Amino acid sequence: MRRRRAGRLHLNAEINVVSLIDVMMLLLVIFMITAPLMQGGVDIRLPEADAKPLEDKSSIVISIDRNGRIYVGRDGMSYSEFAGSARTLLRGGLQRGVTIRADRQANVEMLLRVFAVVRNVGITNIGVAAESEPPR
Repeated sequence: MRRRRAGRLHLNAEINVVSLIDVMMLLLVIFMITAPLMQGGVDIRLPEADAKPLEDKSSIVISIDRNGRIYVGRDGMSYSEFAGSARTLLRGGLQRGVTIRADRQANVEMLLRVFAVVRNVGITNIGVAAESEPPR
């Protein structure tokens, strides 16, 4: 607020914090809404099985959708592309392991072929993901 006293202009040097809080709250709401959407991966319906949860979350994830397309992380490829570049794609899997997520409508042969490629690279720590069965 500016006031005139004896011909001089006095400035008020306060910062309006209320508008900064409004901007911060708006950004917080935006991040809360978009964060779960960004964590999604390949849309797969896992088969149900009476299995223990996987302990290691740092493994390389290979996903197989119902059409037989293979994803390493978010990169989609055909089986021939996966088999040709498996050594490069799975180079960190020797220490971390690999988790295969196959859609419940995926071809079992494709799952076994991917499993064989991972084994041929030299990775022995391989898990197959499944949903836990609902209680009966």
